[in-house]
Amino acid sequence: MNESESRPAAVPTIQIRNDRIIVTRWSFAPGAETGWHRHAHDYIVVPLNFGKLLAESDEGSTTLDLATGVSYSRNAGVEHNVININDFEFEFIEIEILNRK
Repeated sequence: MNESESRPAAVPTIQIRNDRIIVTRWSFAPGAETGWHRHAHDYIVVPLNFGKLLAESDEGSTTLDLATGVSYSRNAGVEHNVININDFEFEFIEIEILNRK
């Protein structure tokens, strides 16, 4: 069994879905991960608490130091996995931008 198979899954809760955006609240138990995925749309992340997440990609791993309410954005297309490396639950809101008008 590889390391990813032993991690719990982060829990996504879709709060809004329409023709312009998808808003998802992600809850990560300690050690939980999103699983490898690729966004089809540009997106914004709004952390709901302070902590560190590990972002894995084909280019390697990066530790993200996140602060409550300090948002960041990413472009669509990068395959990645996000892991909670804190010893406490971590949450963020993800806003995917489907249409630009």
